[in-house]
Formats: sequence, C-alpha cells, structure tokens
Amino acid sequence: MASQKKKSRTKKPTSVTIGNFYRRHAPELEMDLLGTKVGFEREILEPTINRPGLALTGFYEYFALHRLQVIGLAEQSYLAHLSEENAEKRFLDLCRQRIPGIVVSRSQSLPERLLETANKCGVSILQTSMVTMDYINSATVRLDWEFAPTTTEHGCMVDVMGIGILIRGDSGTGKSETVLALLRRGASLVADDMVRIRNIEDRELIATAPELGRSYMEVRGLGIINVAALFGVGTVRTEKRLDLIVNLKREENMNDVERVGLDRATIGILGMDIPHIELPVAPGRDIAQLIEVAALDQKLKALGHDSAVEFNKKLLKRMRDQRKSVV
Repeated sequence: MASQKKKSRTKKPTSVTIGNFYRRHAPELEMDLLGTKVGFEREILEPTINRPGLALTGFYEYFALHRLQVIGLAEQSYLAHLSEENAEKRFLDLCRQRIPGIVVSRSQSLPERLLETANKCGVSILQTSMVTMDYINSATVRLDWEFAPTTTEHGCMVDVMGIGILIRGDSGTGKSETVLALLRRGASLVADDMVRIRNIEDRELIATAPELGRSYMEVRGLGIINVAALFGVGTVRTEKRLDLIVNLKREENMNDVERVGLDRATIGILGMDIPHIELPVAPGRDIAQLIEVAALDQKLKALGHDSAVEFNKKLLKRMRDQRKSVV
C-alpha cells in the first residue's frame, strides 16, 4: 500500500470558554442563561462533564474542577434538604473552586440567593430543559468536537452518494466545474476552497466549511455563487465524514497514474490514512462521472469487495488452471 504523507498545520484546542460553548451549542443543548454573563470568559479545560454531588457534601480531594459542572435532581434535592445557611455555604465552596460554569438540568432553577452567590464568584449559571443524562451525553459529544485536533485543506469537499470526497488539484484543473457537474447530478457541497477537518477520537475525520463561506463557491469567470439559492438547500451539507481524496492531474501526467488499482494509495491527515486516487484531466473526459464511479467503488470496498483484488485472484486462478492443463 502506497502512502503519501502531507505536512499541514494542525491545531489542537486545549480549552473553550463558557461563552463560546454557550453561543455555539445553546440551541442543540436547549440552554438558556440564568443570571448574567459574568463568567463567560472562564475556560473549560477538559472535554467531559462532572456532577458535583460529592463536592457539595464538602469532599474536594478528587474534584474535577476543570470540567463543566451539571446539577441534576439529586444535587437539587440535597441542597433543598439543607438549611438555607448551610446550602449557601456549600454552594459558595463549590463556586470558589474556579470551576468553568454550572448547568442546571430539567428546566430547574436555583434559589435567588445561590444565583447571587454564583454572580459574586464570577460563575455563569446555565439552564437546560434536557434530562440530566441526556444533557451529559449530548454535551460530551460537542465538547469532543470542540477539543478535536483540526487542520485546513485546500480543495472542494462534496458528498457524492453518501461518500465524502475531497477534490484537490492545481489551479486550472477544473475543480469548480467538476463540483458544479456533481451538484447537478445530486451531490451536495460541504466546503469550497478552504476545508476544515476535525479528527473525532481517532475514529473519523469530519469536514466542514468556515461559517462565513458555507454554501458559497467561487467559479472562475462567474465569481461567487450561492449554491443553495441556485440548486436548492438539499445541495448543501454543513459537515461530512471524509472517505476519499481525489486529486485531479493535468493531461501530461497521465502515464504516472495507477491503472489497475492494486496499489491502494493513502494520504495521512491528522494521523489517519485516507484512501486516495488520482484522475487525469483531459478534453472529453467526464470527470464528474468518474468521481461518481469512484464513490460507488469506495462503497463496495467498505462492504469488503475490492474489484482490483477480485480480478487479480481470478486471473491468478486462470493461470494456475492453464498451467495444470498443460502439465
């Protein structure tokens, strides 16, 4: 297997502020702000969630203070059974731990005196309508996204028949024209020119577009076009797993291209090897159709069917059978 290693600028976030986490994920996590934004600059340093039940009892020896704290019904019930003075003291001790922030689940709130305590300590209090465990699971997924290593690749990212394909090539090889042809055939645009890629737990690479340029393409001679407006909202996706990289090559380099497909090339991105093919660009070649076939072939390989390997096995078997018949 051939492998092409490519150097790229990799960024691994080490924190996310409460303010950014709230602004980016409030709708999906059904979050509202209780009180003020006084603690929005505080940073979440670990991509997971903590329930401060033991901390509220006064035990801080193994307290995960760098995590977002979630108060559910158990913590609410415990505070309610304490005297007002004792509950305020326990809550004050929690807020003094330099925690990033607190989320109260099930649309519950906190007594006004506790909200004032949090405000004085500079801790933001968020509220979610979600059940505690549902919120923890959903928030953890989004924190994994925030903390995932990222890089930026130059090219066009499209979804072709469910296969995420990054189309790359030198200027003038027809990337934009190929993508337009694919869109007319039912493909969806993910990103044009600048493709942001995240490594999610070393399981998959997810590609997105910068928010400002989402659904827009630059086409030489036409300028900037709005893909959603021209072809319909169904031709735009906000994100897609990267399954295949297609590199468009100029006609003069056609002899350097793999012909059989036994030598399966890959490109390393963020520590993961992504299948890679090269397609020569020449007059009369329908590159969009070839990419569709490449997408279908990638689907077959995912199901365990490699056409080149299967053909090679049949060829070898035929040669063995012929040799035996001669003997």
